[in-house]
Amino acid sequence: MKPRVYVETSILSYLTALPSRDLVQTAHQQLTVEWWGRRDRFDLFVSEAVLAEVRKGDPAAAARRLGATEGLRVLSATHDAQTLATALLKAAVMPEKAAIDAAHVAIATVHGLEFLLTWNCTHIANATMRPRIEAVCRESGFQPPIICTPEELTLQEGT
Repeated sequence: MKPRVYVETSILSYLTALPSRDLVQTAHQQLTVEWWGRRDRFDLFVSEAVLAEVRKGDPAAAARRLGATEGLRVLSATHDAQTLATALLKAAVMPEKAAIDAAHVAIATVHGLEFLLTWNCTHIANATMRPRIEAVCRESGFQPPIICTPEELTLQEGT
């Protein structure tokens, strides 16, 4: 069975963005494209929340992001996911302005995915926040996914 990965919106944004002149963004874009080329090693999922986010903004960019989701399975925000997202916000693990980020974590968690792939290092893939996110998930009765970037989520050749 392949590892199951929740693909958060920032991955799709970096994957489909026009080339950047910013060195860090360029590196993120390249790492994302390389990871995406090996995506067949994983079962990939998005959520209704991801689809709503990718549809926003410039129509051409939105179309590219939406196109990248074709063939990916879509998870819903169940009652448990909504409850967990609220718990993450109430525990001040994530600020109110990051409610959509709490939803991403909650959806990936309640659906039992092994990984949450993101470049959002402000509210999700943040070394000081991860332990707090994981604690709230466990206190709510769920095993949290491993939150990581494409750079971190690699499989050894032959696995």
